[in-house]
Amino acid sequence: MEKIITPSSGYAMLGNTVLLAAAAVASFIYKIPPTAVICTIGAILMLPGFFTLQPNKAVVLILFGAYKGTVKDNGFFWVNPFMIKQKISLRVRNFENKPLKVNDKIGNPVMVGTIVVWQVEDTFRATFEVEDYENFVHLQTDAAVRKMAGKYPYDDFEAEDAEVTLRSGVEEVNHSLEEEIADRLQHAGIKVIEARISHLAYSSEIASAMLQRQQATAIVAARRKIVDGAVGMVEMALEDLKLKGIIDFEEDKKAAMVSNLMVVLCSDRSASPVLNVGTLNT
Repeated sequence: MEKIITPSSGYAMLGNTVLLAAAAVASFIYKIPPTAVICTIGAILMLPGFFTLQPNKAVVLILFGAYKGTVKDNGFFWVNPFMIKQKISLRVRNFENKPLKVNDKIGNPVMVGTIVVWQVEDTFRATFEVEDYENFVHLQTDAAVRKMAGKYPYDDFEAEDAEVTLRSGVEEVNHSLEEEIADRLQHAGIKVIEARISHLAYSSEIASAMLQRQQATAIVAARRKIVDGAVGMVEMALEDLKLKGIIDFEEDKKAAMVSNLMVVLCSDRSASPVLNVGTLNT
């Protein structure tokens, strides 16, 4: 478990080191070998204990294999010179994962790219619980993307009961991805600030077929709208003609008129009128 400590001020210990160095020089001058040797060794041994720490940086202190604590205050410090000082950045970092080929809920191969914003929260776990916490973040993000993609279909073509898809449920999908990554990275003392999908597309081997399918769906929906509108217009036209007494159609003539109006209204090309110069009964 992380233990925050505050080491000795580096400035005070720097003064002691300077005094030892001065005493060593004086001992050599006045030919006092034992004192000169002791002071010189003492000054040299104190030097490795000094270190500086910038804002949003931390130092993990290890003495002969034992964790002694973490320093998070910025400044100039001195610790036991035999301690190993391992620096860790506490700054917010982000990376964009390259699009990864995964399978959605119904087995379609899709390409999913992600952006993850994270920072080290527990220096003890980041240092001792995993081998390389940065590589751990990348690998676990890939695993989380695979698991998340398997929960949702890419689109709702074949999943009639699905309320959320990778395309339509952006907020819920991103939230699910963030929770999945955060759950995996907490073992390494990593805090996930944000995770979201940055790229989403069908895999290249099925992209063309799926595009045609999307186009067909759009065409069918548009045709249905056109037909619904055309039926209403024909019904309104016949009703107005009847109410105003302009013309009273027999059933066969009414059917012919309805057919002609539907062709004109639903056609994707302009109508070419044909004039009948005879009578309606011809």
